[in-house]
Amino acid sequence: MIADLQNAYVNAVERVGVSTVNVSTAGAPYGPPFGRPWPRRGFGSGVLLDAQGHVLTTHHVIDGASKVIVTFADGRVLSGSVVGGDDETDVAIIKVDGKDFHAAEFADSDQLKVGQPVLAIGNPLGLPGGPTVTSGVISSLRRNLSFGPGDGLPVIQTDAAVNPGNSGGPLVDLQGRVVAINTATIPYAEGIGFAIPINAALGVARQILEHGHVQRPWLGVAGYDVDRRVAAYYGIASRQGVFLAEVTSGSPAESAGLQVGDVLTSLGGRPLSGVADLVDGLRERAIGDTIDIEAERRGQSFRAKAKLASRPF
Repeated sequence: MIADLQNAYVNAVERVGVSTVNVSTAGAPYGPPFGRPWPRRGFGSGVLLDAQGHVLTTHHVIDGASKVIVTFADGRVLSGSVVGGDDETDVAIIKVDGKDFHAAEFADSDQLKVGQPVLAIGNPLGLPGGPTVTSGVISSLRRNLSFGPGDGLPVIQTDAAVNPGNSGGPLVDLQGRVVAINTATIPYAEGIGFAIPINAALGVARQILEHGHVQRPWLGVAGYDVDRRVAAYYGIASRQGVFLAEVTSGSPAESAGLQVGDVLTSLGGRPLSGVADLVDGLRERAIGDTIDIEAERRGQSFRAKAKLASRPF
């Protein structure tokens, strides 16, 4: 049994190793106003999306890069260009020209289970010698990284070590299939790393390849979670939902009659416990969909309908 498990780990690494790359970047030069400035340099990882040379990585790896160099497992070093990126989901696509690219195999991340063994592949700290491997399990499937009001990124939590330089590299199952893209770690915590579910990453990648950016359904609100303190301060009957701090002029929300101070309690028939639920609910919709909204205003419940538009850039 131990031998079988060992072979599963080795075979998984070998299978995905040929599809894992190192990504090095250089940005605008910086330094003192006198003397010779030096370029900003960065490093990360990536995984081959297809045989045409498209590399899936994270947006923060290539953000602000004026030059991208991609190093392959077979030793090839090729210049790359950024096709596009999305800072909200931290997904980006790089293109390299060449041949004999081995695309990774992708799993269905909706089928992941907590406790499932996984391996993180990447180039930590940009060290030479090719990709390295760490192992762990899926710690949680219900995490959300928030970067601002109305924002949020659903992620997978793993205890497989994810170090600087692993970002953009694959998190794989014991069959060598990519289940997520490593994206973040908490420097002051041990055994806590985060990865973007591959189903979400591939959806964003398809839009980048097709449109050059991500088109998202847009309601046009910003707010924050309702809790007991907020409910008591504003006299809100509901004990959960999204308190609207902003309704954009000309947005679908304004057309639906929503106002600052309203509390959204349900979207499309699903109760909203907070902003994360609102963000997730909108992600599941398409531009042009008409969605039912339940809300509260000054203690009175009401219903509204909004036709989702494309988020402006």
